[in-house]
Amino acid sequence: MARQGGRSPALSADNHAAQMAEYLTAGRERALSLGNRGPLRLTDDGALHPDILSAYRKQGFYVFEHLIGDSELAELRAGIDEMLERAPVRPGADVDASGRPALGLDISRDSYLWARPLADPVGGTSANGGRHPAKMAEPEPAAGAPDKVIYMMFNLCENMEAGLRVYGHPGLLAIAATINGPDFVPYNDAVFVKQPGLGASVAWHQDGLTHWDSPDWDPEIHGFNFQVQLYDCTPANCLWVVPGSHRLGKLDIRQMVDDNGGSDRLPDAVPLYCDAGGVTLVNRQALHCSFANTSPDLRVSLTFGFHRRASVLGQRGAIVVSSDQVYDETRIFERSSVIQTAIDARARHFPEETPFAYQPFRGLEDQYRWDEAGKIRLHDYSLKDLGI
Repeated sequence: MARQGGRSPALSADNHAAQMAEYLTAGRERALSLGNRGPLRLTDDGALHPDILSAYRKQGFYVFEHLIGDSELAELRAGIDEMLERAPVRPGADVDASGRPALGLDISRDSYLWARPLADPVGGTSANGGRHPAKMAEPEPAAGAPDKVIYMMFNLCENMEAGLRVYGHPGLLAIAATINGPDFVPYNDAVFVKQPGLGASVAWHQDGLTHWDSPDWDPEIHGFNFQVQLYDCTPANCLWVVPGSHRLGKLDIRQMVDDNGGSDRLPDAVPLYCDAGGVTLVNRQALHCSFANTSPDLRVSLTFGFHRRASVLGQRGAIVVSSDQVYDETRIFERSSVIQTAIDARARHFPEETPFAYQPFRGLEDQYRWDEAGKIRLHDYSLKDLGI
């Protein structure tokens, strides 16, 4: 396995998969013992069921099984297929593989992030505020692998209408309101793409950067992320989390890896595996990672997060935006309007559902419709992300 600052010499993808096999099996067994997976259940007043909330707060994550229906799942897959087909033919190109203008050229933030196959692009670097201090194993891909593969995609709500609609999912927003209060606010969104035999790793980290030393610190102050899983998530390609780590404050991740003999296979971690249509909920303070995908299975995770309003108001940008941007009421309202637009887009497409009532926009619904004005308003929304 790779140690901090270096790569394992000539570790093939097949050897990596073989080395991981026992760890994956043991991790799955640990995950099954935790009691934090099952269908979404809400109370009569629309709140997350207290048993689920308790399990989430104890472990720092929850796996909601079969939350996204088959028809919506098909629409989401089709949208992702289009995003991948319309991607630049190579990093920095303006056209896709068919010679058409690449998707997202009119958006200020690049819609595609690339990495070397099976690499760890951030571990042991200063990227993302230096929150990935330990390097992951970097197996060698099979002969003929491309030099770069798409690692993440951005601007989900602008590039993909089905993505905007799932952003307004009433069940997911009910979870957000239960955990972060009815005036909850958004964080950002991203699509993680773990191609079979090629997908890069994400080194062990805790997401939060802002509030570790705050006198108001508590285990939920940095919010949470959803991941909507479009394909079956296996222990080999899914996110791994150390249960209960969100309650321990800021961890010395480098020391944890060193104490584990330099191995990235931390002994207490568990995989967030689930079938297609499942949604994982992860506290942003939980220690988590994903390994290089040397498996034959694709993972595509639509990832978006939410915060308490009090955690964000008055803070300066971190992670996804520059630190000179203060999150005032105007900034928070403008970014939160994406939620209300998504609710309307979903209501138009799924008229049989009861739309979520988002408290900050009650009485303003008619001003934030998914119409031509709404599409203009949505442009470059990701420049107003609320990263802490």
